[in-house]
Amino acid sequence: MRTIRYLAAAAALATAAIGLAACGHGGSSSIGNGGGKGPAGHEEHGGTVSMAWPASPNFIFPLVPVTNSDGYNANLSQPMWPDLVYAGDGANAAVNPQESLYSSLAWSNGDKTLTIALKPWKWSDGTPITARDFTFVYNIIKANKADWGYYVQGLFPDDVASVGTPNGLSGSTIVLNLTKAYNPAFYVDSVLNTIMLMPQHAWDKTSMTGKVGNYDETTAGAKAVWTFLQKEGSQMSTFASNPLWQVVDGPWRLSQFSNNGAYTYVPNKNYSGPDKPVLAKVENVPYTTDAAELSALRAGNTLDVSPLPLSDLAQAGALKSEGYDLVSIPTPGVAEIIPNFYNANVGSILSQLYIRQAMEDLINRPLIVSKVYSGYADLGSGPVPTTAGGVWVSPLEKAGGPYPYSPAKAIALLKAHGWKVAPNGTSTCADPGSGATQCGAGITKGEPLSLQLAYSSGSTSTDEQEADIQSTEALAGIKITLKSEPFNSLASTVGICNGSSHPANQCGWQLVDFGYEPYGLYPAGDGFFNTGGSSNQGGYSSTEMNSLINATEFGSSTVNAFYAYENYAAQQLPWLWLPDSSGILVYKSNLHGITPLNPFSAGLNPEDWYYTS
Repeated sequence: MRTIRYLAAAAALATAAIGLAACGHGGSSSIGNGGGKGPAGHEEHGGTVSMAWPASPNFIFPLVPVTNSDGYNANLSQPMWPDLVYAGDGANAAVNPQESLYSSLAWSNGDKTLTIALKPWKWSDGTPITARDFTFVYNIIKANKADWGYYVQGLFPDDVASVGTPNGLSGSTIVLNLTKAYNPAFYVDSVLNTIMLMPQHAWDKTSMTGKVGNYDETTAGAKAVWTFLQKEGSQMSTFASNPLWQVVDGPWRLSQFSNNGAYTYVPNKNYSGPDKPVLAKVENVPYTTDAAELSALRAGNTLDVSPLPLSDLAQAGALKSEGYDLVSIPTPGVAEIIPNFYNANVGSILSQLYIRQAMEDLINRPLIVSKVYSGYADLGSGPVPTTAGGVWVSPLEKAGGPYPYSPAKAIALLKAHGWKVAPNGTSTCADPGSGATQCGAGITKGEPLSLQLAYSSGSTSTDEQEADIQSTEALAGIKITLKSEPFNSLASTVGICNGSSHPANQCGWQLVDFGYEPYGLYPAGDGFFNTGGSSNQGGYSSTEMNSLINATEFGSSTVNAFYAYENYAAQQLPWLWLPDSSGILVYKSNLHGITPLNPFSAGLNPEDWYYTS
């Protein structure tokens, strides 16, 4: 399940946001590792931080619809409506019980019943947070699950047989009676981490002028509430002025949202959590190109926090001399190229495993790590990040994965399956058919092995990576045409394409590289690789994959079941694996509290930040 939209979310639903990825070997010695340092000088209360983002959000209601794949929306909403389970405890890949909204989670009935006790926290308007806020979220999602961007068939809310509130709706206890026994690690880290509480007392309405009621308690009413909140959530001009979005339970609330996508937070003065903001204001500013971002950093008085493009690592020394510190952060995510198995022109080609294997054999991942990312990257060996994956990284992935760079192997694979290979030209199918030594079902005689790879523009490193892939794929006559476009434009045209739905206007893409896909504490494959998954954009489908994913969710919590899924996915290539580029965060030297970085929030928790004089 997509569990971390605020990276990427995020994110995202299809991408993550800031792109702070896993730190590999090598790199500049002037860049820290996030270990933290003590403050130098007197702590100041107040001050403004200006923070750079590579793109901007376009939706504020935290239950994002399936039709919106802008992962930056979670970066906007998470500081205002945090998840029930808060991922990341400092630099540790663990749940943070202090920041989470629950005080206890108790499993019983053979792991089929979960009792959640909420903390006695309040909404920003002083109203207590109660079990009613949870039932509101549950009712809204249940009635509109097919339209919810994080819905995975069989999981929340399908997995809930009933919701109990033994102390009443105004109490703080929720009992989830589940339809089957779940692996508690999976359920807490990957399901509850997608659920936030919402203020029923302010949002349970069907129009701006209407009164708050209990509309969510009927299916028709819940649909009407959803429609209303979705409409309001898309009105960018009113993000900061709409009173709905001023009722928050996180440390921040929105005070400004500009036409250009810049937005400003101010503290939620009634925040109940432990880390109350010290800063007076956080300004979030989009920079759509590396050059504009670097210029703002070099100006010295424009940006306080920003990712540093890896293509600009040579500027590290100059930035330090100008009053900045730099730190790297591991990201729990996987970089990939997504193939569209239902593209009308090349779906038959991409559906052939041997072709995906040949393409992976031709991606020189070690060279990309060293040449493009200066050593700051996870190698990208499979569906689990090797640097930030913790105990879930299998020995196969640790060893580099099943597909080391080998042009000779790729050429042999294509020839063995009926292709006339034309190195540095375009290979063509010479022997069509479905036999073991033929090109495969749906591929015609003379059909060229020519594909288009779309990717997000604005990053020099990404441009270099795609050019390198284009060059090495050509060694076996796989012609790759590159198409770059702004992230939001790319996200709007790349839809979810599968056996039941692949409209031409959303499924004309062939290969897409969004950057990377973010994971939570439990890097499961549900949503990404299971049939009909909410984030399974290319439409990959395998009964064996479904079974292996289910074993990680419903079975034991031992690593063996997880390794079986992980290794199968690494070998079957529902995605083509790429290096996950490291992120370098640049911040003013007198700004403290940034480290140790939380990899599950991209290290961006401004409620912890403060200036010193």
